[in-house]
Formats: sequence, structure tokens, C-alpha cells
Amino acid sequence: MSTKRFGARSLAKGGAVLGAAAILALTTAGLASAHVTASTPKDAVQGGYTKVTLRVPNERPDSGTVKLELTLPAEYPLASVSTRPTPGWKVEAVKEKLATPVKSHGREVTEAVRTVTWTADPGSRIEPGQFNEFDLSIGPLPDNTDQLVLPTKQTYDSGEVVDWSTPPPAEGADEPERPAPVLKLVAKTGGDEHGTATATAVADDHDATAAGATDDTARWLGGAGLVVGALGLGLGAGAVLRSRRAGKPTA
Repeated sequence: MSTKRFGARSLAKGGAVLGAAAILALTTAGLASAHVTASTPKDAVQGGYTKVTLRVPNERPDSGTVKLELTLPAEYPLASVSTRPTPGWKVEAVKEKLATPVKSHGREVTEAVRTVTWTADPGSRIEPGQFNEFDLSIGPLPDNTDQLVLPTKQTYDSGEVVDWSTPPPAEGADEPERPAPVLKLVAKTGGDEHGTATATAVADDHDATAAGATDDTARWLGGAGLVVGALGLGLGAGAVLRSRRAGKPTA
């Protein structure tokens, strides 16, 4: 066997290995970064109202998500909770009596929504490799905390239930395996109780969007891995073709 042919085969094998490694890197990055998150279209201001979007990715390759149960914090009762219809899903909000009534817009509130559950209609689910978003409007937001922890249970049609309920870790600690969605709140700085953007609010928003940035970074790294893998495969294929041409007898 000629040295040229041996080298071409080595390059081909190397290209295939690079391609497989790139695909594995993309898959691993996606699994590592995928979790249920909560976000708002603008800063959620203490004492105001906001729309919250729960983004729910499907992490399982062989089953679909068919149910989502959100638990609102009992220590910070929300007098107003309304849901937005999601095609293919039914939604149910369940209220509970408050141990201590709260005042909202001059009236006494004795009960508040405690859980919100979305259930897929027959034939509907979040498919493997896909995600869905679920919206609700809440308020007035508490003015004595800078975050709301929103434990969420994700149910698959295989019967598996994933409990996203671990509170945020201490600063500098590793992210837990099943972190609960967290809604960051910023201090009220103006006359608009529904919230206005300020320099401080923008700074705090960096924390609220950290999870989304991590997801984007993982996707970018995975995409770069695929490009490298594709180049490797192309290099290997080209080497094989050149070796065949080199070994072909001349007229």
C-alpha cells in the first residue's frame, strides 16, 4: 500500500471522527443548557404588573411534554393572575384562601391563585427537539423581595415528571440540576407602577437574562462544532478521491 493512499485513509478517518465529535458536542450542549425558564418583555417592577413567559423545552428524545404545573409563591400572594390561551392546551388556575388577606387597589383580597396547570389536548404535545411558551399576566408584584421563585413540574407522556424546583444557588455556586424558574424584580423608581426602564433596571436585567445567554452560547458552540465537523468530513472525502485518482493507471 502506498504512503499516499495510507495518508488519505487516515485523513478520511480523522474527518469522520471530527464530524461525530461535533454532533456529540452539539447534543451535549443542548441537554446541558435546556431547562424551564421565566422571562418578561421588560423589567418587572416591584408593585407593578407584568407578563411572564415560561419557556419549556422538551429534553427527552423518545417522549413528549403533555403537562406543565406552575406553583406561585404563597409568601407573596398575587391578587391578579390571568392566563393567555395556548393553542392545543387547556389551562386551569386554582385559588387558595389566604392566611392573611391583602389589599389590592383599595379592596381586600382573601384568596389568590396558587397553581396554574397547562394540559395538552389529545394529539398535542411538545415534541422531542422542540419547545413551547406559556404566558400569564400577574400583579401587583411584591415590593419586599427582588425575585420570585416559580417551581414548575414538567410531565412527559411516558409518565416521567421533572420537578424544576431547586431555589437559586448562592453566588459563585454551581447551578443545580433542576433549577426553578426565577423572575427578577427591580425597584420602583418613577411614578409608573407598571414599570419603566432605568439604568439600574437595565443592569439588573442582565441577571434575569443570564440563562438565555447561556443557551445562546451553547447553541453557538454547537453550531461551530458542526461546521468544524463538516470541514473534517469534506477534507476526508477529498483525500479519498485524490488517492483513488492517484492510484489510477495512466494511458
